[in-house]
Amino acid sequence: MHVPDGFFNAAVSISAGAVAAAGVAVCLRGAKRELDDRTAPMAGLVAAFIFAVQMLNFPVAGGTSGHLLGGALAAILVGPYTGVLCMTVVLLVQALFFADGGLTALGVNIFLMGIVTVLVGWGVFKLVTRFATGRGGITAAAFVASLLSVPASALAFTALFWIGGTAPIDLAAVAVAMGGVHVLIGIGEALITALTVGAVLAVRPDLVYGARGIARPLELRGADGTSTVTPQEQADPAPSVGSRPFVFGALGLTLLLAGVVSFFASGDPDGLEAVGEEQGFLSQAGDHLFGTWSLADYGDVGGIPVGIAGIIGVGLTLLVAGALGYAARSKDKTRV
Repeated sequence: MHVPDGFFNAAVSISAGAVAAAGVAVCLRGAKRELDDRTAPMAGLVAAFIFAVQMLNFPVAGGTSGHLLGGALAAILVGPYTGVLCMTVVLLVQALFFADGGLTALGVNIFLMGIVTVLVGWGVFKLVTRFATGRGGITAAAFVASLLSVPASALAFTALFWIGGTAPIDLAAVAVAMGGVHVLIGIGEALITALTVGAVLAVRPDLVYGARGIARPLELRGADGTSTVTPQEQADPAPSVGSRPFVFGALGLTLLLAGVVSFFASGDPDGLEAVGEEQGFLSQAGDHLFGTWSLADYGDVGGIPVGIAGIIGVGLTLLVAGALGYAARSKDKTRV
């Protein structure tokens, strides 16, 4: 649901940009409570994974496709503050190098796909995990959180377009269309998010920010009584995000998705494009300033195979988000 240039007037574009900038500033400070030397590299891995999976448009209905937004997934894996930073890096790389999402709409995209999805996803996740604990409960909460975050973002877009869109719309009709198609996209997002969170919980539960203090400890019953082992201890007596098997496995999967699976992504228009065509406002989209660059449209403009473009994007996102996570981390060496 990348908003192109031309959809919003200057007032909304500037206002959204100001909100996005303020949100990122707050998150840079808040990330210190979520990241330390051990977990900071997770920001790079999560952002790179989201970049890769966003390339994989999947069919939903009526010749329409959708892709992961990723805000809920980022918040659950690395925390809401760091999650917004991860989404911001992904959107910056996409807009600046791949002409995906308008430059004047960058603030709108960060607000809709970063801040709204993270806030809604994290809020729903925390609510559900008040009643559901353990790995199953956390995975179920991730499913519900991501499912609801997608139509929430779509409805936020509708409200913004009604306020400052460059074409008149029937608010009710666009809200129904956007909400309906993005509920279907949300189901796909929910499945991806639940599978990803469940997989990380299975091998490195200590690296799932949303599981801290929620996952039930493993109980080991012996002849002389019952002892418990926390999820963190169960995974690794001295857990470290630098663990080679986890890092290489996660990075390998990310490169596989971007470099190989991306060739099989659906070519159908995504939910926003389909609704824009149906409701008559898609024609307002303007040309991207970097639309003639070699990597534009993920290599299609420059004749670069989509897999190669995807690998380049993964590398850029990993580098920028990893450096940002490391810079934003807490310097307190006494933190556990």
